Amino acid sequence: MKVLICDDHTLVRAGLRRLLDSFGDIEVVAEASSADEAVLRARESLPHIVLLDLSMPGRSGFDALAELRRTCPECAVVIMSMHDDALHVREALARGAIGFVVKEAAPAELEIAVRAAAAGRTYLSPQVSAPQLHGYRNGTRGEGNVDALPRRQREILDALGAGRTTKQIAGDLGISVKTVETHRARIMEALGCRNAGELLRIAMRLYDRP
Repeated sequence: MKVLICDDHTLVRAGLRRLLDSFGDIEVVAEASSADEAVLRARESLPHIVLLDLSMPGRSGFDALAELRRTCPECAVVIMSMHDDALHVREALARGAIGFVVKEAAPAELEIAVRAAAAGRTYLSPQVSAPQLHGYRNGTRGEGNVDALPRRQREILDALGAGRTTKQIAGDLGISVKTVETHRARIMEALGCRNAGELLRIAMRLYDRP
């Protein structure tokens, strides 16, 4: 199994190489330190798996991911990231990644992710919130997670569906505008909304239900 490592830190790449080489039938065939180099090395070495960091100087790992899917569609891409929030994971999956491993994961987890990717299976680190991703991975934008929202956030979602502004909601509920905005951000994350427009559409659909 041929693997390409892409990370802008030399020591991280060296550590990953030693770890992967210890797994037996896995061979690191190339390394890259930037998004552009990742695409170039993938074209040259044709790896089965690309381990791709999201945070790099210049173009991000997201940019590299999109180009890798176009130019090397046979490569399975596993994201490595210091971020474990649902927004990063959803974006990675939307752009074609098959796995997402947080950098604080145990070494054994990386092996599981690489072997899962080689078999065409998706692997996500346990730190990633499954409920937050549930709606996305099933093709919906989180309406099934509404019942799990705290009461205050349901009240705010209902008010948004009724056409109330943030300032009006704050006045209705006796809380500050900043508190409403904080709740909105948490609702968006819980429901898998990528922007305020998606949140408003969900709120309006729920408000219109009998």
